[in-house]
Amino acid sequence: MRYELRQKPDFAAVRVAFEQPGEELVVESAAMLGRDSAVRLETGLQGGFLAAAKRKLLGGESLFTNRFTATAAGQTLWLAPAVEGDVEAVELQAGTPLFLASGAFLAAAPSVKLDTQWQGGRGFFTGAGLFLLAATGSGPLFFSAYGGIHAVDVGPLGYVCDTGHVVAFSAGLTYRVTKLGGIKSLFFSGEGLVCHFSGHGRLWISTRNPGSLVSFLHPFRPARGS
Repeated sequence: MRYELRQKPDFAAVRVAFEQPGEELVVESAAMLGRDSAVRLETGLQGGFLAAAKRKLLGGESLFTNRFTATAAGQTLWLAPAVEGDVEAVELQAGTPLFLASGAFLAAAPSVKLDTQWQGGRGFFTGAGLFLLAATGSGPLFFSAYGGIHAVDVGPLGYVCDTGHVVAFSAGLTYRVTKLGGIKSLFFSGEGLVCHFSGHGRLWISTRNPGSLVSFLHPFRPARGS
């Protein structure tokens, strides 16, 4: 299959063009914008009920996914995430897993497998959640985020980013959660806790944080008297 990303980074969408009959794409629930009418759709539990329930409860993904199958060459499928923001595509290679923040998965080839990975106590302090999604196998993988997505190649000096902006990172990276500066900076800088990544690999971060948007909008909510 061929694909291209349109309307990046604010209202990103994916256009998939199937090159031969039988090509398939597994898509997050409600992510389809449109498709050729002859493209076959099947809804199911990817990996069985227990695996799907685990991803739902721990990884923030939908219980059901949709599998789109081409019945002829040249058929197209359009996808987009539920929230305003960006989409990134990665050609996953066997033996090099990619880790996604909770809720970031959009679509993938059936040869890409998803599982959850426990993050330990540090998960309490990261925007990624207590569990990450581990994508393994080979083939195209699409993930999304609120805001734009920016890729950073992390080297020997490491990289620091806000916990709420982590979208995905490659298997060559590890991270620890620390405070930015001293106690004064922790409480008064507006930055709080950060993820300090080390190793060699690629990190994807979002330019916006849904939690910050909620905090910004909260004072403008109409107050109701008792």
